[in-house]
Amino acid sequence: MRILFSCRPAYGHLFPLVPLARAAQDAGHEVVFATGPSFLDKVRELGFAAHAAGISVGEAETEARKRHPDAEIVTLLITMFGDLLPRATLADLQPLLPRLRPDLVVYEQSDVGAAKAAREAGIPFVSHVIGRSMPAAILEVAAPAMAWLWDGAPPADLMLGDTVIDIWPDAVRDPEVAKLPGVLRQRPVPFDLDVPMPSFSDGKPLVHLTLGTVSFGATEVLRAAVDGLARLPVDVLVAVGPGDPALLGEVPGNVHVAGFVPQAKVLERAALVVHHGGSGTVLGALAAGLPQLVLPQGADQFVNADVLAEKGAGEKLVGPEITADAVAEAAGRLLDDPAAREVAGRIAEEIAGMPAPVQVVERLEGLI
Repeated sequence: MRILFSCRPAYGHLFPLVPLARAAQDAGHEVVFATGPSFLDKVRELGFAAHAAGISVGEAETEARKRHPDAEIVTLLITMFGDLLPRATLADLQPLLPRLRPDLVVYEQSDVGAAKAAREAGIPFVSHVIGRSMPAAILEVAAPAMAWLWDGAPPADLMLGDTVIDIWPDAVRDPEVAKLPGVLRQRPVPFDLDVPMPSFSDGKPLVHLTLGTVSFGATEVLRAAVDGLARLPVDVLVAVGPGDPALLGEVPGNVHVAGFVPQAKVLERAALVVHHGGSGTVLGALAAGLPQLVLPQGADQFVNADVLAEKGAGEKLVGPEITADAVAEAAGRLLDDPAAREVAGRIAEEIAGMPAPVQVVERLEGLI
């Protein structure tokens, strides 16, 4: 069959789909992606055909702020995710779907315009979780503005629809996703870019520090974390993703700064992960059984930080709490105390027992 994967043009929206897309390819199915123009080359470099569809979250935010210059965040979110983003995706997919004729559409949860396009074309569709669901309270407020998406027949969740691929283990699972009538569980599989692995001495623990591919520009936060971690008897690998490593300036001798790194390989070597709380890094660290120190910067990162702290799989520092002294103290505790590692290890065992992407492909075949 031919499967169309649709996603926003952003690393955190594309990368979670890649393990399933590759499993579908390996099973003999044709895979096509639809995403924003800025990410077409990136998708093609991963080995997939790609077509332009939709706009970025940043473009939608700019337009939303023009329309509502004094609006609160909830109004902006509803304008972006209930109007601007889905309408842009829908406009591009309406003429594309009849040409591509996919048998199934898989859309990441923020790209709900792809669901409407598939529904209009009579094509089965499922959503793919990439992070926490939009809070029920916001969806309730958003329902009137999003009614156009579902033509009077709304699904169980206005963003996720009725059937979803869920990559979160039970221990830290989103309860809203668990309520949906159709849930396909999938193991969160590490995905690595083809970039070199930095070398380190074998004598010291390795701490991996990153603020992901969106918050990498929070240089003050990164600098505080670097200064705190450098005091410890560890090697520190800082990944700034699409950012410029030079912006951090001079760093201590036990700190190595890179752009993108092969995260799965890094996590195999690491003893601790200090990061922003993005879902990909949270799940990758949990799958590796590693404790986490979370420095949330936005979106659902605060929820992820809360959940990890509540479960005992790590600690969090928020806003003005993020100082070099606090980072050094919290990281030192997590490196020395086995409790968080034991919790993370149990979650890693649960993740290992979840269905592999190839098993999910078999279930998707049954939907057609």
